[in-house]
Amino acid sequence: MLQKLFFSLAFCALSFGTFAQDAYLNAESEDTDKVYPGNAPYEVKMYPQKFKAEKPKNIIFLIGDGMGVSQVFAGITANQGHLFLDNFRHIGFSKTQSADNYITDSAAGGTALACGVRTYNGAIGVDTDTAKVKSILEEAEAKGLATGLVSTSAITHATPASFIAHQPSRNMYEAIAADFLNTDIDVFIGGGNDHFTKRKDGRNLANELKEKGYTVENDIDKIAKVKSGKLAGLTAEVHNGRTTERGDMLPVATTTALDILDNNDKGFFLMIEGSQIDWGGHASSTVYIVEDMLDFDQTIGKALEFAAKDGETLVLVTADHETGGMALTGGDMSTGRVKADYPTTGHTAVMVPVFAYGPGAEEFMGIMKNTDIHDKMKKLLLSK
Repeated sequence: MLQKLFFSLAFCALSFGTFAQDAYLNAESEDTDKVYPGNAPYEVKMYPQKFKAEKPKNIIFLIGDGMGVSQVFAGITANQGHLFLDNFRHIGFSKTQSADNYITDSAAGGTALACGVRTYNGAIGVDTDTAKVKSILEEAEAKGLATGLVSTSAITHATPASFIAHQPSRNMYEAIAADFLNTDIDVFIGGGNDHFTKRKDGRNLANELKEKGYTVENDIDKIAKVKSGKLAGLTAEVHNGRTTERGDMLPVATTTALDILDNNDKGFFLMIEGSQIDWGGHASSTVYIVEDMLDFDQTIGKALEFAAKDGETLVLVTADHETGGMALTGGDMSTGRVKADYPTTGHTAVMVPVFAYGPGAEEFMGIMKNTDIHDKMKKLLLSK
């Protein structure tokens, strides 16, 4: 317990003297950023609701970091009435509290979803006594399924790290990167190249990944051409930029991961994070939130396209927590204009939505704890 307390206090201290990797926590926005002026909408396709089996062969788990109901409806408004989320008929809510706080951080929230335990804020894949807890990704891997992680943040950041690493503090980026070498994950795409290659211990994990048989690429266009084998796509030194900089990196990375994982006849587990909805909330920026909400929704569209064609894939969409307390104070569905205000630049404690499509989707209705999502996924995918 003393070790847990030390790391918990260290995490709190680091939150005030934020690491360069987490500079978004100190982001500020002008008042003009609180109004998204609207843009041309993209087309939303509706997919059939008939599936081949009662239980899924595959799970695509999408986490919109910081995405509450207001963020979702901001996206609906911005796209003039419709999102790919319209396809989801089974909807619930998740209570996000951590073991030591009414308001969770992304590490404890991610660990609850990945490992099925509530832990202290700042913990990555460990319980309140800092003991390692297996994630659903690791359990899927142990049963011979293919596995993958995709994120617009560094792949070593709190949410993706919770599915593959076991460290007492989320700020241990280099230790988290080294944990990737302890697994046989098939594909991971996100930022964080520096944590693999510019390390204090002198190791070059990119070279070690190549020795383990991975194709290691930094350019998203080259990453998109990989269709099989093991892939490590490290698309930024630390975090990827905003949508104006990274373009369609997340939808492209998602399609690439699905192409690779679908080669495994036993099935797969894939977690995809839209990280920067959260960062827009920290910045009190409606523009930032909407841009990343729409990018995340188009990524959901890629997952639904695969699942509808496959017929054996469960698509789940939720958040680890809400950020900013986003209050929609104005908008226009015909132009896509969204206006919002924010009582905080931190996380909030409100429930977040859970959307499910595919075999087993009916399990995810009603009010549940974040750990229940893990338990339901594990039951559906791994207890066969």
